Amino acid sequence: MARMQDIKQLRALTGAGMLDVKNTLEETDGDIGKAAQLLRERGIAKAAKKSNREVSEGFVGSYVHHNGKVATLVALNSETDFVARNENFQELARNLAIHVAMANPSYLRREDVPEDIVNAERETLRRQVIEEGRPEQVADRIVDGRLNKFYEEQVFLEQPYIKDEKKTIEQLIKEAIATLGENIQIGSFSRVTIGE
Repeated sequence: MARMQDIKQLRALTGAGMLDVKNTLEETDGDIGKAAQLLRERGIAKAAKKSNREVSEGFVGSYVHHNGKVATLVALNSETDFVARNENFQELARNLAIHVAMANPSYLRREDVPEDIVNAERETLRRQVIEEGRPEQVADRIVDGRLNKFYEEQVFLEQPYIKDEKKTIEQLIKEAIATLGENIQIGSFSRVTIGE
């Protein structure tokens, strides 16, 4: 039987519903860490199923750096106005705006990176790998690995979240979907800088 104190703690940690928390605690014999991980995994699985639902509501998160030289906007979309007005949803939009100010992504998704830029980056990386004296047969694998690093630096959804670098922005969004119970997507983002 799950203790009420553990149920409250796990709900605060994950934002999951009372029944899900209680059942997961019983399933993991009261291990809060294992239960939290299991709830996250299940929530992310549910989030994938919601990713095709239409998002026509939302909130624009904004951030202006203390020196007034960097400002960002992030349009975070949701399915309903109810979620768009949710404090956690709006805080996520603001945190994403802060992330854009600090991490400066160039593209929202990997598919948004123009093919000519990807090809030029691939060619540059291939030259570097060959100059390092790496064998031809492993060069492509090394280039693919370094190209993934390029995407991680340039693509918003693939960047490590500045407040918790163990998760990407995409994982952060999926966790929000799991917690808030509906599809959430980044619609667009922009960054304005003085002196760059």
